[in-house]
Amino acid sequence: MFDIDEELKKLPDNPGVYIMYDSSDTIIYVGKAKVLSRRVRQYFQSSRNHTVKIQHMVEHICRFEYIITDSETEALVLESNLIKENRPKYNTMLKDDKSYPFIKVTVEEDFPRIMLSRDSRRSKSRYFGPFTSSLSVKETIDFLCKIYKIRTCRRKLPADIGKERPCLNYHIGKCLAPCAGRQSAEDYAVGVEKALSFLKGNHDGLLKDLEEKMKSASEVMEYEEAAHWRDLTESLKGITQKQKITSDDELDRDIAGLAVKGRDAVIQVFFIRGGKLIGRDHFHMSVAEDENEGEIISQFLKQYYGGTPFIPPSILIPVQIDDEDIISGWLSDMRGQKTHIITPKKGTKEKLVSLASENARLILEKDARRIKLEEARTTGALKEIGEVLGLAGLKRVEAYDISNTSGVESVGSMVVFEDGKPRKHDYRKFKIRTVKGPDDYKSMREVLERRLSRGLRDEGDGFGKWPDLILMDGGKGQVNVAEDVIAELGLDIPVAGMVKDDDHNTRGLYFMNEEQPLDKGSEGFKLITRIQDEAHRFAIEYHRKLRGNAQVKSVLDDIKGIGPARRQALMKYFKDIDAIRNAGPEELVKADGMTVKAAESVYAFFH
Repeated sequence: MFDIDEELKKLPDNPGVYIMYDSSDTIIYVGKAKVLSRRVRQYFQSSRNHTVKIQHMVEHICRFEYIITDSETEALVLESNLIKENRPKYNTMLKDDKSYPFIKVTVEEDFPRIMLSRDSRRSKSRYFGPFTSSLSVKETIDFLCKIYKIRTCRRKLPADIGKERPCLNYHIGKCLAPCAGRQSAEDYAVGVEKALSFLKGNHDGLLKDLEEKMKSASEVMEYEEAAHWRDLTESLKGITQKQKITSDDELDRDIAGLAVKGRDAVIQVFFIRGGKLIGRDHFHMSVAEDENEGEIISQFLKQYYGGTPFIPPSILIPVQIDDEDIISGWLSDMRGQKTHIITPKKGTKEKLVSLASENARLILEKDARRIKLEEARTTGALKEIGEVLGLAGLKRVEAYDISNTSGVESVGSMVVFEDGKPRKHDYRKFKIRTVKGPDDYKSMREVLERRLSRGLRDEGDGFGKWPDLILMDGGKGQVNVAEDVIAELGLDIPVAGMVKDDDHNTRGLYFMNEEQPLDKGSEGFKLITRIQDEAHRFAIEYHRKLRGNAQVKSVLDDIKGIGPARRQALMKYFKDIDAIRNAGPEELVKADGMTVKAAESVYAFFH
């Protein structure tokens, strides 16, 4: 039994992170502290003026844990990671899990490359962005490679110089083949520096240079070359027209504006690079009704900039935040140079922040109805299902299905929904190993035993998270199988069956030995239908793939003289079995590696 009063006495005076749990051992809040003993005790002192959110949270705390760190900055990083991983109920959460495209220049390499990157892990490379359109990023990269002959291959240079022939890009004039020693590192570096200058916003000199080359080629009637420079000039104009000048100081900065209404907040961010607006985007946050604006901005800074590879020198925000020094120091450490968090009070910067806030307000008003509808069909629908089954706090649901054709290549699928939305990264598929013939019950037993046993071992492969509810594609029989496996493994996870009518449409849920009818017009019913269809789709898709592979193998591998290499060559040349079946020996021999004898063997097999 966890004695809160006793455990409070044991709290250390170190900086660190504290983790609050409810009665179901679910993490409901994560926070950081400069002094753990002082901060955690504050929650349990009735004399303190707690906000409504904190009062509700404290009522549900059954135990807490803490992790000490060497500094408050380390605590901030750990807090951010734990919030992102566990998404606690009482933490202010960034709803949008967006991955933005950046332009990445691998300056740490001897022969740097330019590429699109969505990787949030920071490296020694230079990053430019973020951009809200991957198409514009690809257009810019393609343009720079054409102009400055930047390589796109993955060869390790200079170690691989001379090992292979130049690729197609060399022959079409997009690369000067440093891989073959036809361009020196010094000459290549000049092109990279010019590309970096362009990405910093220095476009005017290049535009003038391209126009002069176009004019010169035209004057000597080299019209094909003139057209080449004309096309590049138009590409450059198209790229630069998408960037609006916002200031003359040519600095990189992000400008954040905020709008709050009830439990919803929107943060609008303008991305300024080299004094130009290269993009903007907005982020929805789920907040407590009495959450102050400083706390919302603070949580946004930690959650957003903890997952982006580019951190600007300055971030403009609309209100002062309590932990400004800590967050600024953390961002500076990650960037390698000072990052300033600024709350402008007047002048142009204040007007830009106000403009961002006004945009955030307009988005919040426009999206209010959409957000409510989305919540109704996701978290609201999950709550409806919980009310029908008498289960509170449903968050993660796993659904299972079996697919086979007369028992051949039986497979199982596991799909995962969190907060009413599919979490495809956690989907899993199972090829049935121990069951012969079409026995769905035994197949399902194998799938569940494998999944739950892996969860108990927690091998770090995605099975370590336990569901709040397991849904089976079927009724009493499938539910009994699942409950038996769960009991044998000493677990306690509720199970319900998704029952279909005679027309194979979802009818209701089988739970606690009774069929629970669902209102067919309710969001809960619609969510159950989506989950059931998704489990079925995922199983069928995997089964179809295995069945296709099995068909190729069973037909072609029975032909004398046709091994894996020739089978692959035949499929590559003819595309499908029917084309192979209808081909004559003179056509079959055209596939790579096919001899006359092998072609005649294939023809004889089918005829």
